[in-house]
Amino acid sequence: MSVLREAFFKGIAVRLRSVHAIAGPAVGTLCLLGLAGCGQLGRDPPEPVADISRTTVLDLSNARYFIEGDPAPIVAEYRRAYAREEAYFTSVHRPLPDANYLAISGGGDNGAFGAGILVGWSEHGSRPRFKAVTGVSAGALLAPFAFVGPQDDQALAEILTNIDQKNVFEKRPIFAAIASDALTDTTPLTELIARYVDERMVADIAREYGRGRLLFIATTNLDAGQSVIWNIGAIAQSRHPDAVKLIRRILLASASIPAIFPPVMFDVTYDGGTYQELHVDGGAISQAFLYPPTIALGKLGGIGKRSRTAYIIRNGKVRVDAAPTERRTLPIATRAVSALTTSNGVGDLYRLYTTTKRDGVGFRLAFIEDDFKAAHENEFDRTYMTQLFEYGRAKARSGYPWRQAPPGLAE
Repeated sequence: MSVLREAFFKGIAVRLRSVHAIAGPAVGTLCLLGLAGCGQLGRDPPEPVADISRTTVLDLSNARYFIEGDPAPIVAEYRRAYAREEAYFTSVHRPLPDANYLAISGGGDNGAFGAGILVGWSEHGSRPRFKAVTGVSAGALLAPFAFVGPQDDQALAEILTNIDQKNVFEKRPIFAAIASDALTDTTPLTELIARYVDERMVADIAREYGRGRLLFIATTNLDAGQSVIWNIGAIAQSRHPDAVKLIRRILLASASIPAIFPPVMFDVTYDGGTYQELHVDGGAISQAFLYPPTIALGKLGGIGKRSRTAYIIRNGKVRVDAAPTERRTLPIATRAVSALTTSNGVGDLYRLYTTTKRDGVGFRLAFIEDDFKAAHENEFDRTYMTQLFEYGRAKARSGYPWRQAPPGLAE
């Protein structure tokens, strides 16, 4: 999420304030020191880093890709997708449509903005059928709905305007949190994902994958320190008995803020051995992505027959709102990290812009503008999320004024 490190400091601050209130400053200090000194929780060993690109999940060779690895496998996936797309449109006697891509960033409860954009876009009547959809963190939770289409808008609106903290996580007692792998328990979020990412949705994803469309979700493999791109359509189409369960775990992992939410473990195999990977929020490395820059999109099959446009929804602002900073360690750290993560997120936008310009792809950007003024006192506050959802929805319903360049760059 774009508030990744900021949330970590906020989480610690909240829990320490609770301990101070109950047992006094000395215990709170011991708790903070204990964060670095607790015993390690058990887990199976990770695979050797040299073998990471050779491991498989559910014995599927195309279930995931690695940005830092050999680009050939994901290039081959794109080529196969274009071949399937051409075959599908030929079979229904329709011309190949324009190629529209959608990238949805992280942003925690600011994901309500992206949901509002999608719903309002449908109401405007101009929301395209996306050739590919990518999601990171909060954007990963929105991406399946964006991919399947406007028929799921009602469910999307319901989720983003009717949940609060209790639907996302449960706070662990401070001493249990210190001895465990996170400050909270995400069982509520796990149940929420399972409620909406059901057999029907996965079947819809599989069908569209067969027609040449792609749905990618990013997580971070902490052991390898690499971003992992999960091929959700291929997993769905595999019809493996554990495919639905795996897709749900991928979405949960992509949204799992390190130290705040527990990591998600994935069992992988290679050369007869079984290993276990530890994955967290995809935003730990990149807050948004379209496709690896190593792919020259303009050189792939089927590309030259239509125009191409990339839409990027940034679930956040592009600058930190000015505010006085209290001269204490946690407020200073939180404020500095907030500025850092916002700046990094804007850097992602410039990377996407550079890549699209190289490949002749149109660039369209949406983000939370300074005209949105609602108070944001608590994470996953229902009132705030509803206001932000309606803000994005209203803008898109009247025809969203997409930016054609990142902030600070003349359009």
